[in-house]
Amino acid sequence: MRAIQVSEVGGPQVLRLVDIDQPTPGPGQAVVEVAASGVNFLDVYHRQGRYTLPLPFTPGTEGAGTVLEVGPGVTHVAVGDRVGWVEIPGTYAEQAVVDSSRLVPLPDGVDFEAAAAVLLQGMTAHYLVKDAYPVQPGDTVLVHAAAGGMGLVLTQLITHLGGRVIGTTSTPEKAQLARRAGAAEVILYSAVDDLAAEVKRLHGGQGLPVVFDGVGRDTFDASLASLRTRGHLVLFGAASGAVPPFDPIRLAQGGSLTLIRPSLGHFIADRSELLRRAADVLELVRTKALETTVTARYPLTEVAQAHRDLEARRTTGKLLVIP
Repeated sequence: MRAIQVSEVGGPQVLRLVDIDQPTPGPGQAVVEVAASGVNFLDVYHRQGRYTLPLPFTPGTEGAGTVLEVGPGVTHVAVGDRVGWVEIPGTYAEQAVVDSSRLVPLPDGVDFEAAAAVLLQGMTAHYLVKDAYPVQPGDTVLVHAAAGGMGLVLTQLITHLGGRVIGTTSTPEKAQLARRAGAAEVILYSAVDDLAAEVKRLHGGQGLPVVFDGVGRDTFDASLASLRTRGHLVLFGAASGAVPPFDPIRLAQGGSLTLIRPSLGHFIADRSELLRRAADVLELVRTKALETTVTARYPLTEVAQAHRDLEARRTTGKLLVIP
C-alpha cells in the first residue's frame, strides 16, 4: 500500500510517498481503510520534531474510514463498521492500524469527510469550552485565528453556548468567514497597533473573562493584556511558534490571571470520555448545529503542499488528505 513516511524531521520535503507492506492487526487492533485524513498543526509539530515520534513514522493523527480486518480479542468494532479516530499517528496512508478501543462509531448522516474534518478540532473545541473554561451565556470571548479550521469550530461552539465571540483574522476575506461562523466582532491583525486595546474597546473598555489562543508566540502578550482581573488564558496551540519562557509574576501583575496549556489527550483519556465527547460533536454535525468547512483536498502525492499551505496560514477551514 502507499503511505507517507518521515525518516528524518524537518521541512515539508521530508514527507515522502513510499510503498510499504499492508498492515496486519495485532491483539486488540483493527486495520481501517482510510477514506479521509485531517491535516492539523499537530502533524506539522510531529514532522518538525517539536513533538517527537520514533523514526520512521507515518504522520497524520485524525482519520475516518471502514474497518477491513480485526485482530484477536477485538469487541469494540467489527469488519465493515464506519469509524473515526484521533491522536493516533499513521493516517496519511491508504490503510492504518488503530487500537480498536480508540475507534469511534460514525452515526448515519455523518460522512467520512465530515468526520475526518471535525473529530480532532471538534473534540478540542468541546473540551476547551466545556472543561478548560466553561463558557457561560453572555460571556464575551476572544478567539485568535477565528477563520482557521479550529477557529471556525470554536467560534460556532461558543455562540451555540450563548457566548459572544471577538475574533482575530489576517484578511478581510477571513473576517467574513469568521462572521458567518458567528463572530460578533472581528479584528484584523494588520489594522490595529494595540490589539488588546481594541479588544477592550469592543467590550466597553473592559477586559475579557477568557481568551482562547492557538497561535502562541505572536499573540501571547496581547492575549494576557486582553484579560480582566482573574481572567483565564487558554493556550491550546502554537501556530506561530512556541511562547518563550516568562516570569509567572506577570500573571499576578496582570490581575491574578490563570494560564492553562491543555492537550486533547488528557480529555479523552478513557474510552467512555472519548465516546461521550465524540458523540456530542458528531451529533452537532448531524443536526447541522456545527458546520464543517472543507476548503482543500490533497492526494497523497501533494501532502507536502498541504503542510506548506497550512504553515503559511494561506488556508481557511479544514484541509483533508484523500488517499
